[in-house]
Amino acid sequence: MMYVSEAWRVLMANMARSLLTVTGLIIGVGAVVAILVLGKSMAGAVDASLGGFADSSFIIYPNPTQSDVATAAIRLRDLTAVKATVPGIMDAQPLGFHSDLVRVGYAQVRYEISPDGPIPFNTTPLHYGRLFTDNDVAAAAHVCIISNAVYQRLFPNGGDPTGNNLYAGAQRYVIVGVLQPPHHGFINATFSGDIIIPWTTYVDTYVRGSTVFAGRFIADNPASIPSLEVAVMNELRTLRGSSTIEYETFDKTQITQGINGVFNAMTLVVALIGAVSLVVAGIGIMNIMLVSVAERTREIGVRKAIGARAGQILAQFFVESLLLCGSGCGIGLGIGLVIGQVVNQVAIVKITGSIAPIPWLTAVLVAAAFAVVAALAFGTYPAYRASRLDPIEALRYE
Repeated sequence: MMYVSEAWRVLMANMARSLLTVTGLIIGVGAVVAILVLGKSMAGAVDASLGGFADSSFIIYPNPTQSDVATAAIRLRDLTAVKATVPGIMDAQPLGFHSDLVRVGYAQVRYEISPDGPIPFNTTPLHYGRLFTDNDVAAAAHVCIISNAVYQRLFPNGGDPTGNNLYAGAQRYVIVGVLQPPHHGFINATFSGDIIIPWTTYVDTYVRGSTVFAGRFIADNPASIPSLEVAVMNELRTLRGSSTIEYETFDKTQITQGINGVFNAMTLVVALIGAVSLVVAGIGIMNIMLVSVAERTREIGVRKAIGARAGQILAQFFVESLLLCGSGCGIGLGIGLVIGQVVNQVAIVKITGSIAPIPWLTAVLVAAAFAVVAALAFGTYPAYRASRLDPIEALRYE
């Protein structure tokens, strides 16, 4: 503790010089921490905005650029076969959208209608009502769940709309649920239509022929999705009798990994810039510490003359360099966190409609690592040189 108080007194006596010395550290640490915070926050916020897409679900569809798209088309019986033969698949449903005029009373608006089941692909919470049941699917019931946008448009007076009739074209559906509003951002992904009906009802009413645009699958374990995607595609190829058919996959992990990859690359670039700043700042720190040793040569001589050991002198100057590096990294940490938080509040929330938690621990560890590396790499030699001064020569120094 004595070393820290003494080092702090020396740094405060030369505050302007100390701040200028650690400017490189401040810039480097601030930039790295800001990008780190923004990367984690953006990835977390986008993940939150994709909450309507179940973590355990994935989509498979034929590659539209292949030569024989018709052969690759997914049929309704294929979904039944995949569910029965591929272990780990809890449910398999067709994916599709159908646009139709929807009316309640005298209000009439065109909306998208999509299918879902008792294990929902759309995991947006309900504001009113209930989800579909197994009986709804088995009976191809004419019931529906509506989005909050539909609710606001067709029921402007509010209240619980469940039990009311809704007409889509010539079809009548009973409203059994209303979804909660999405996040208020530019990215409002729910991965379903405005009107959701049981997938069996959707097939009976809107599917023409036996093929569907894509298949949607729910895994019993989200961690097994990559292997299940391969298994499902292989099963579809077997059902089609061709090993050359190409399929594409889509899942929530692909989106978040893509976003993480972009920000990881940005973080790497900024980290390299920060490393350059660290080297430049470290050279400055070493230079200032050597100047400090030269300025305090007589002081070192006096301390050694009255019994100070070399290890005590080394510790004193090393603590001084560590405190100098720590102060610079602490200021950079604060600046980086402020920048990240401001951009979070001003921009990211407008894009995704949500703010992810700031990775405080990671940011602090990055700043601490910079401080320790800088002190060890550039503060050790001046401290060692101070500890090796000959007391007689030091007392003679003018």
